[in-house]
Amino acid sequence: MVQNDRFGTFLAHLILILGVGIVVFPVYVAVIASTHAPGTFLQGVMPLLPGSHAIENYSEVIFQGRSTAGAPPIGLMLWNSFVMAMMIAVGKIAISLLSAFAIVYFRFRFRIFFFWIIFITLMLPVEVRIVPTFEVVANLNLLNTYAGLTIPLIASATATFLFRQFFMTVPEEMLEAARVDGAGPMKFFRDILLPLSVTNIAAMFVIMFIYGWNQYLWPLLITSDEGYYTVVMGIQRMVTGADSEPLWHLVMATVVLAALPPILVILFMQRLFVKGLTETEK
Repeated sequence: MVQNDRFGTFLAHLILILGVGIVVFPVYVAVIASTHAPGTFLQGVMPLLPGSHAIENYSEVIFQGRSTAGAPPIGLMLWNSFVMAMMIAVGKIAISLLSAFAIVYFRFRFRIFFFWIIFITLMLPVEVRIVPTFEVVANLNLLNTYAGLTIPLIASATATFLFRQFFMTVPEEMLEAARVDGAGPMKFFRDILLPLSVTNIAAMFVIMFIYGWNQYLWPLLITSDEGYYTVVMGIQRMVTGADSEPLWHLVMATVVLAALPPILVILFMQRLFVKGLTETEK
């Protein structure tokens, strides 16, 4: 019996190691590719050991960009992507918290009907309504602005649904106790519901930040000014926007730098998420 358990443990760890290897290997190749000279890849060779041009390659993409492909320095594009992702994540969470709070704790006519109207919008992603949305943004003179990049993507039926389901699990006695103490609706929301929602907010923030960071079609449609290009747009332009062969060492350096902010957000919010799950007092 002990031998079978040891074999099962070994097999489970082997499968996990293989899975991690499959996921990590492309990332490793990208990191290695970003440290080599441009001529390395024109020879049809994929090196697996680091090169000696890492500082040169990363300095070029950070400070110079690739003017022949219409891609500005990545520092500006990273900032634009960060602003867009943060505004989308914070905006989605704020609006979803308030809408879920209103639907659960305020008794008004047709509140369930309005909730289902919000939920039905899941069937209408940006790609479906992109033409009328673009027309509205253009008429409001929001092209080539951070507001135009973020406001059409802020509303989130998914987050509203998740926060509504969580608020419905909060004991009714807590609301009654808050009323007895003289707390108004917003004080109850701020002092009780928000602290209880930390884990949900952390999870939604990670999801929405990555959603905003990876946006490509909408920024491509409404931005013509290089000052508002996002890093995903920059990568695409570096690959397809020149007459010559793509400079894969610079493309891979850009990919590595573009992956760092989402990874850092995941690591940071994961700690907060675990902390919220393990706390006994809420």
